[in-house]
Amino acid sequence: MAEPLKAIYDGLFLERFASLVKTAWSPFDEALFIERVRDESWELLELKARTRKITEALGASLPQSYEKALAVLYQIDEKCTGLPYLFFPDFVEVYGMEPQLWDLSLAALKRFTERSTSEFAIRAFILSDPERIAQQMLEWADHPNEHVRRLASEGIRPRLPWAQALPLFKRDPSPIVPILDKLKQDPSLYVRKSVANNLNDIAKDHPDLVTQLAAAWIGKDAKTDWIIRHGCRTLIKQSNPQIMALFGYAENESTEEDGSSLVVTAALEVEPSTIVIGDEVALRYRLQVREGAPAKLRIEYGIAFVKSGGKTSLKRFLLSDREYAGGASASGTRVHRFADLTTRKHYSGLHRITLWVNGREVAESELLVMEAEAT
Repeated sequence: MAEPLKAIYDGLFLERFASLVKTAWSPFDEALFIERVRDESWELLELKARTRKITEALGASLPQSYEKALAVLYQIDEKCTGLPYLFFPDFVEVYGMEPQLWDLSLAALKRFTERSTSEFAIRAFILSDPERIAQQMLEWADHPNEHVRRLASEGIRPRLPWAQALPLFKRDPSPIVPILDKLKQDPSLYVRKSVANNLNDIAKDHPDLVTQLAAAWIGKDAKTDWIIRHGCRTLIKQSNPQIMALFGYAENESTEEDGSSLVVTAALEVEPSTIVIGDEVALRYRLQVREGAPAKLRIEYGIAFVKSGGKTSLKRFLLSDREYAGGASASGTRVHRFADLTTRKHYSGLHRITLWVNGREVAESELLVMEAEAT
């Protein structure tokens, strides 16, 4: 089993970092710093809590003047790159929030994001003064460094994982749009992925806004088209009619003059039909497309997972996403394992298995899932 991410902060890492700080500021007490970090609570802490622990130990060990403490970090930050050094921007969040320090702090976050990432630390500043930081992000969107440009998008994402929520931008994402508009043709894939993820965040609360942006942006630049497609992935999974039409998926309606449906025949088989938790099943599907013009199809299977209280929750999984000729057949087999995951626990009961084409259910089957016998 792989080590947990928090293990990056092992004893060797802390010793090397303390030694590096000592080279920049001779009064630094390496042993006391490590003692402050690895106190009796250390082993119980997860990654972000360990990051904060290092931040607080730095605050107690560096010069008490915030400006002087930053000066020490500035001497070594070029040697401190990647995820483990999240405590550099975290130091700014913890010790640089006083209004008279903001100019220093924003400059530090911009600098530190080039080595690690300031996407988490900037959010405290957003919550304190959203208008000012939104304007700052707009300026950073023009920065020559891709890491700073990415911060302009990633830091202001309404639903950034692992980060403080930004409820104000969940309610009204309009201040984010000018930032994304500046970045929608960014040459860096690193930045474009962030723009797409930001759009996807917004789509969960404001699908109409993202639909309007997608329609306005599409077809003008290949980089932007990639962003739109990736940023609309939740809307595609939800089979949003406007987005499905925008990306050329055939309507799964009886719209032809002869009244024929998009899918003429469809079938779904589940083998075996009874399993215990931890087993796997083979899902075999086949369908035939109506005659006529080619049709772009998104084929998925759905499982209505039984929850602890007996209710069910539908989850859809992609099988195929491409264009098919009129009259063509599509078929295949997908193995699905009913093993417990960190994100999903399985429960016994009758599970409804379904086949979907462009957001509409076209076939179904059933699977009985049982608890394994105790040994």
